[in-house]
Amino acid sequence: MEELVIRDADVADGSGDHSYRADVVVDGGRIVSIVKEAAAAGCQRPKARRELDAEGLVLAPGFIDMHAHSDLALLRDPDHSAKAAQGVTLEVLGQDGLSYAPVDDRTLGEVRRAIAGWNGPGDDVDFDWRSVGEYLDRLDRGIAVNAAYLIPQGTVRALVVGWEDRAATPGELDRMRGLVAEGMEQGAVGMSSGLTYTPGMYARGAELTELCRVVASYGGYYCPHHRSYGAGALEAYEEMVALAREADCPLHLAHATMNFGVNEGRAPELLSLLDDALDAGADISLDTYPYTPGCTTLVALLPSWANEGGPEETLRRLADEETAERVRHHLEVTGSDGCHGVPVEWETIEISGVGDPALGGYVGRTVLESARERGESPWTVARELLLKDRLAPTILQHVGHEENVRAIMRHRVHTGGSDGILQGAKPHPRAYGTFPHYLGHYVRESGVLSLEECVAHLTARPAARLRLPDRGLVREGFKADLVLFDPATVAAGSTFAEPRTLPTGIPYVLVDGRFVIEDGRRTDALAGRAVRGTSR
Repeated sequence: MEELVIRDADVADGSGDHSYRADVVVDGGRIVSIVKEAAAAGCQRPKARRELDAEGLVLAPGFIDMHAHSDLALLRDPDHSAKAAQGVTLEVLGQDGLSYAPVDDRTLGEVRRAIAGWNGPGDDVDFDWRSVGEYLDRLDRGIAVNAAYLIPQGTVRALVVGWEDRAATPGELDRMRGLVAEGMEQGAVGMSSGLTYTPGMYARGAELTELCRVVASYGGYYCPHHRSYGAGALEAYEEMVALAREADCPLHLAHATMNFGVNEGRAPELLSLLDDALDAGADISLDTYPYTPGCTTLVALLPSWANEGGPEETLRRLADEETAERVRHHLEVTGSDGCHGVPVEWETIEISGVGDPALGGYVGRTVLESARERGESPWTVARELLLKDRLAPTILQHVGHEENVRAIMRHRVHTGGSDGILQGAKPHPRAYGTFPHYLGHYVRESGVLSLEECVAHLTARPAARLRLPDRGLVREGFKADLVLFDPATVAAGSTFAEPRTLPTGIPYVLVDGRFVIEDGRRTDALAGRAVRGTSR
């Protein structure tokens, strides 16, 4: 007898088609049968060792977070309710060009320092891997939800070239190509870049094109955080589209939006660019989170020259009065490349987390608020915080526009990604709320998307981008990665004031046919594993 039958569910199967009533039977980690309208038709109803009454609940494929920063959280926190409770059954890691494989001992230490604001310093993690394959094997020991991995181009560059702003030599480019090929062979699904983060931003277009050709040859995709979301944003998108087309590589635009005052109301220009490319045969998709503020590290705002050479060189420059004044001028007057070419507006920069608990008084306040309280300039406060906390502070950037968010999420190649940074005392609520916020606010309350459309954006579309033949749909033979939610009550509990509050209206989540959320509570199941690319 089969393990589980889910009775009388309203199935939103991920296709975008109308929902239907059905009994769904799960066994051996897969969907083994779907009996539509069984009760109404008087059919013999399927039986199983366990029956779950899903009256009033929508059954959907598990949500796929196309942009996650859980690279260490999945290892240190077996519970991982931040994502499991949202109905997420698969996360894509290795984002924004910086993660923890492939590395050597030197590069690992540098990367840990550079992205401590994203993932913590990692002192509580045993870094017993160096290659992509070894990292995926580590995930296979048991994690809360499934995870796929992108080769981080910035980490590859740090390993081969270092943190200097220069072109790679032919020999270095060959070595980087080899590392990308090796990572794809070991199970990565593509490559990411962070082109406003060092050292990935130092790569010229020709270098990126060559690496993308390798990715494409293994059936992967390129996922860039491109060179600007502010001044020059449209040109930055154009560069990525042209680069991917030249390399004949599928393109997935990370947290695709148009931010800062210079881009208010300009989403239609971006969507027109994408539509023209799609109509000409380009393979493009994108992800967004359903909020207006962004989130990154405070040090990321600095001009790229200030970060050249790695974290220790950045701290040295900040400690030097003359050099620090140059940094300030770039930030406040000319607009640094780290701040997307826009002069920083300190009233939009809210400190969301610090590494040193003694600095917790900055958290939840903008840099301008702290500066006024102390009678100092905003740059003085920001510089002191960077030095005292050794580059660890994370920030919220209140620079987005609701009309842009709504326009982009309606697009035909849109998918969902939380960009969820789980570190800090007051992280962005998207880390705990992205998927229920889509369903609660943008489906039920605002009607921006229909329920079936939204489910497709969060399931089948990302599964297709990841080239996963048995995920993303409620179909017989597909993996039983499933979520049951109440369409009348599903909502994000997380807010900017209380960002770690779990969602409501998602009572059941299954990974590989096992309940990771049951009756609204996290079980002890560690059913997730590494999901490797089809090139392996």
